Parts: sequence; structure tokens; C-alpha cells
Amino acid sequence: MKIIAQNRRARHQFEILETLEAGIVLQGSEVKSLRAGNCEIVDGFIRIDGGEAWMLKVHIGEYSHGGYSNHQPTRKRKLLLHARQVNQLRVKMEEKGLTVVPLKIYFNPKGRIKVEIAVGRGKKTHDKRRAKKDQEMKRDIQRALRRGS
Repeated sequence: MKIIAQNRRARHQFEILETLEAGIVLQGSEVKSLRAGNCEIVDGFIRIDGGEAWMLKVHIGEYSHGGYSNHQPTRKRKLLLHARQVNQLRVKMEEKGLTVVPLKIYFNPKGRIKVEIAVGRGKKTHDKRRAKKDQEMKRDIQRALRRGS
């Protein structure tokens, strides 16, 4: 699995409750641009419109050799999910405080481009501080174990 882009800020800002894999409807120049690693998903989010899931504000840069048939970098892109999965996401999005964000875009073993989306609840400032403190403690323990052995 080759990762094209990751949204590390989402793991910091949200408590991840559930993840899901989805396909994306892309144009040819978008696929070529993704193969070149030209993607930014930090500001991206998922919205449900008319029974379909859409990924918004994900920037896939224009393909350098695209010419006149290039794509718009921040257009909305349809996600390929089953109707049942879309309904589950819609119900979770209607709950107070829950949001759906893309975590990473990657090539699966078959060479298809997939996006991992997550249902998350926004973290409060004190939760972020606690998470950072726990991470630093784990890092210190690992350092001590390496020195001891």
C-alpha cells in the first residue's frame, strides 16, 4: 500500500471513532497527478448530498502535462460507497459533535486509489494536552528501554 497523502492534523484535532475505506471518482489527469504525489487533504471534509457522499476541499494539483484537458484542483469528488454505508455516515453526521474527514489517500494492492475516511469527535484543548503528554511519556519509556538494552 503506497500512501499518497495523509491528514495528520485530523488525528490531532479529532478523536477517531470509526474508519472506512472508499473509492473516489477521478478524472485521468487527477490520477496522473496523484501518481506524482501532488495532493493535499488537510482542509478536506465529507458531505452527504442526495444520498451520495462527496469529498470537498481536497487539493489535487494540476497535472504538468495535462494541457487543455486538465482538472480543477479543488473540485468536489464523489466517493464510492454502498447506500447502507452512506446512510450510516449520514446518521452519524447528524449526531451532535461528530464529523467525517479524510485521513489518507493511497493506492491499494490492486493499484486502485482509495481514501480512508473517519468519523471523529472534536477534541477539547485539555484532551489535546493529555494526548501530547501521553505521547511524550511513551517516547521517554522507549528511549530508556533502548539505552538499557
